[in-house]
Amino acid sequence: MKRALFTIPLCLILIGVMVTSFVLMGIKPSSTNISQAQKLAEYTKPAVVRILGYSVVGWQFNNPYDPEVEAILNQLNYQSVVGGSGSGAIISSDGYIVTNAHVVEAAQMEDEDIANAAFDQLVTIIADYFQVDYDTAYDYMLTYTQYTGIQKVIKVILPGGDILDGEVKSYGAPVNEGKDVAVLKIEGKNLPTLKLGNSDNIQNQDNIWVSGYPAAADSDLLSPDSSLVSSMNAGQISATDKKTEQGSPVIQINAAATHGNSGGPVINEKGEIIGLLTFRGDTVNGQEVQGFNFSVPVNTVKEFTNQAGAKNTSSNTDKLYKEGLELYWGGYYNNALEKFEAVQRLYPNHSEIKKFITNSEQRAGDSKTLWSDYKTIFYIVDGVAALLILLLLVFTFARKRNRPVAVPAAAAPQVPPSQPTIPENTIPDINGDGKIDVQDILLALQEQQKKQQKKDDE
Repeated sequence: MKRALFTIPLCLILIGVMVTSFVLMGIKPSSTNISQAQKLAEYTKPAVVRILGYSVVGWQFNNPYDPEVEAILNQLNYQSVVGGSGSGAIISSDGYIVTNAHVVEAAQMEDEDIANAAFDQLVTIIADYFQVDYDTAYDYMLTYTQYTGIQKVIKVILPGGDILDGEVKSYGAPVNEGKDVAVLKIEGKNLPTLKLGNSDNIQNQDNIWVSGYPAAADSDLLSPDSSLVSSMNAGQISATDKKTEQGSPVIQINAAATHGNSGGPVINEKGEIIGLLTFRGDTVNGQEVQGFNFSVPVNTVKEFTNQAGAKNTSSNTDKLYKEGLELYWGGYYNNALEKFEAVQRLYPNHSEIKKFITNSEQRAGDSKTLWSDYKTIFYIVDGVAALLILLLLVFTFARKRNRPVAVPAAAAPQVPPSQPTIPENTIPDINGDGKIDVQDILLALQEQQKKQQKKDDE
């Protein structure tokens, strides 16, 4: 028991060490101080792109006697641009992008249709400038103008600033003509991505967020690099069962959106795409009314991604970036810095990574310790502690057994073999010399032994 007074407290201390190590290893970064909307904004921004789909039509003016019209064409560089901009989302690490068909329509039209649209645009400019009716300007320009060529262009502007050529891999139809979906492909690897959800699971009044590049958010007062920053607006699903005139399903949402948002992803609370913004409700008294917008369900989008052979795969860039954000929001700035630097090595033009690297470096002095990084050391310490506990318990409770001591039995008195004794006065004079000597004694003893042996044999 004296041993236990020492060993039991020591065992308890060692057990406490083991429990503490398991508790420390189990501590995970907590980002409960960050709202879900803020998390979604940071997760999605790197994968939301601006898309320019347009065609350039060259003109030749054949009336040298009209310098005023010639001057207008000269200001236009003898070109008209048909098309516009929209938004889209990267869905695979190798560069597949989903957007609306009408965003890239101007680069998909037949040349004749493109030329007619461009000519209509040019006539409108001339009519407005000279304050004449459209038909008069049309007839005049038709007489002296012809197009010299058409260049079709699709450009994808990544949030990091890269401008890449886009190629249409599958194409539906613009609004009021069919399913307003297109799938593009750009060259790239380790690109940030968004996951496609399931629009069959959506419910009325589910929270959603619309991400993209609305024209209303562009301004001459903003810096040029501001055009690379997407906007995210919150809202809810207003209706799930509406359809276009052609019978294509659409989802009605109340999140604010405008021109430029077209093709932008509609995100659910899991950060999954459940639709692509496609068109807004009708104007009222000529004014655009917010809160009545429509999106193509993501299950319709999947029809076109399947046609294009696009796989909705995430990348190591996504994994490392999200892990870094969780560590950063939890206050583990040193560990977050390692993740962000790994992202930068994989994908140097990631739009958000430089900002988070700088912020992590600045806050490194306040970084928490991530004990799970020391698992190997903890396992060694726990193993040693467990072994010591076992040895201490053995030392305390495994007592030595008292072995019985063999007590030798009392020795019996040693009795020398009896020797026959012959009284001296009975010893005969065997040798006949007249006296009893040693020889007479020996002979007498031998005789006595013979008699005893004979008796014993009987």
